[in-house]
Amino acid sequence: MGIFTRFRDIISSNINAMLDRAEDPEKLIKLMIREMEDTLVELKASCAGVMANAKKFQRQREEAQSHASYWEKKAELAVNKGRDDLAREALVEKRRHIERLEALEQEIAEHNGLVDQYQDDIRQLEERLMSAQEKQRMLVQRHIRANKKRRAQEEIRRVDSAESMFKFEDLENRIERMEAEADMVNFGKKSSLEAEFDNLVVDEEIEKELKTLKSSLTKESEGFSHE
Repeated sequence: MGIFTRFRDIISSNINAMLDRAEDPEKLIKLMIREMEDTLVELKASCAGVMANAKKFQRQREEAQSHASYWEKKAELAVNKGRDDLAREALVEKRRHIERLEALEQEIAEHNGLVDQYQDDIRQLEERLMSAQEKQRMLVQRHIRANKKRRAQEEIRRVDSAESMFKFEDLENRIERMEAEADMVNFGKKSSLEAEFDNLVVDEEIEKELKTLKSSLTKESEGFSHE
């Protein structure tokens, strides 16, 4: 199974489940990013484990190489001493460590190849994660703008509705009535300045009438005195 097979299966399963529930796109991409992040952590942990095993096998290979060299020298010593029996046993030990060495080299090669594969997959997933995060940012902004636009359109439709227009007209009629009532309160009343001028006119007429009355009384008094 490939590194991304499990990841794709999880994403596909979760996306289908969310689409069935009619989840919004923002939640969907958040789930995808979370799955990517979890998979990335798992890949790095697996890669670290493989690298640790590769180092362990390298140490074992060095030990096997050292043991093979040790028994080769022992075989040479036995031959020089005329002990072919011991030389044979030393060569058997050498072969055993050489076989171990070859097996370890195979393990190391396989682990190094697996490490390369993990590292390549990690780089690809990190690139996809960065791309998904950027798409998330853009999607969130689009989602926000779409919601604002939707609310604005709903408000326009609400204001344009017959019920709303009736309410506006009713409010306008109430205001007009209030304005008319306010005008009626002051209807027929003059300003204080105009009232003062009117008083001056009245005072002048009273003075004229008083003067006329005095003049008439004076003439009547003079007439009585002549009699």
